[in-house]
Amino acid sequence: MSIEVKVPVLPESVSDATVATWHKKPGDFVHRDENLVDLETDKVVLEVPAPADGILKAINKPEGETVLAEEVLGIVEEGEVPASTEQASETPATEATKPVGNTEKPSSTEKKPAVEVDTATASPSARKLMAENAVDASQVGATGRGGRITKPDVLRAINKAPALPAEERVKMSRLRKKIADRMVEAQHTAAMLTSFNEVDLKAVMDIRKKYKDQFQEKHGVKLGLMSFFVKAATEALRKHPIINASVEGDEIVYHNTQNISIAVATDRGLVVPVLRNTANMSLADIEHAIRDYAIRAREGKLAMEDLQGGTFTITNGGTFGSLLSTPILNAPQSAILGMHAIKERPVVVDGQIVARPMMYIALTYDHRIIDGKDAVLFLVDVKNALEDPARLLLNL
Repeated sequence: MSIEVKVPVLPESVSDATVATWHKKPGDFVHRDENLVDLETDKVVLEVPAPADGILKAINKPEGETVLAEEVLGIVEEGEVPASTEQASETPATEATKPVGNTEKPSSTEKKPAVEVDTATASPSARKLMAENAVDASQVGATGRGGRITKPDVLRAINKAPALPAEERVKMSRLRKKIADRMVEAQHTAAMLTSFNEVDLKAVMDIRKKYKDQFQEKHGVKLGLMSFFVKAATEALRKHPIINASVEGDEIVYHNTQNISIAVATDRGLVVPVLRNTANMSLADIEHAIRDYAIRAREGKLAMEDLQGGTFTITNGGTFGSLLSTPILNAPQSAILGMHAIKERPVVVDGQIVARPMMYIALTYDHRIIDGKDAVLFLVDVKNALEDPARLLLNL
């Protein structure tokens, strides 16, 4: 019996998807629930499983094609998968399957046949190199102007390296296109402004150093910096609810919970899964959630609901060495906190110059609803909480 493989019902905010990768080709045997094809949406990759054991009879939607919900991707002819197909890949080569003919390498003493060198289109240095190495023009990929052979072209031919094209054009993935659209939208719709401060992280670093082993032994996860920043930001958002608000038309929407989006870099692009109601999360809860999101993001296994409902974002460019930046809003949110690299710098403490682990922090905000005073006071509260973590325990 023939069974249609259909595009699953897409989430409300997603209108279509792109066929990213077929993992089987027509004629291949498939097992029920085996991943047949990946569909790329604006935010996540959806896996479409085989509906039954059988043979993939046809592919109706090739890679790169845009599809809608319930469209037929392909046809599976239901039937039992022969056991022999499962063992074929494990069967070692026998004498009968070995290559036929003389496979011995030629003796190193054999002379190479003379090669006719065509140097008409080669530069002088390339011509000399071709003659010295008996390289024929037909073996060289010319990249010079007007099809001229250059010295690097000859060197690549000698080393058997592929010629590099002058340029390469690659179509944006759905995720990259969505990121581009959202960045432009943020620039066009919000009045973005960035304020800065710096934080002395000695107290946080001392806590991590003192309790890191006990923390990991008890909770099964490392005590990182991000959990401290999430808790500090959460308390600051409770004090300054306008930072946690958003704009809808001519209304300001105040959110009663702090749902913090955490920027995670992947090979496909930046994704921002959401930690929900962070006021009720412990440091261990936050670290577990961030680790889980990071693993699933890099494996392309985030669900749509993981990326929705954020009210504020934290991004850490410091993991890549950024010393200072002005992050772009994650619309429709009205503010984003940027963390940066920790550098030991001389600072004055109690009249003495000492070396301290310092970090610049940046808050980009929508100046339409957030005044400079609110942004600065928010950053000060984040700074105070991190420089004196006891404030987080005492809710000060």
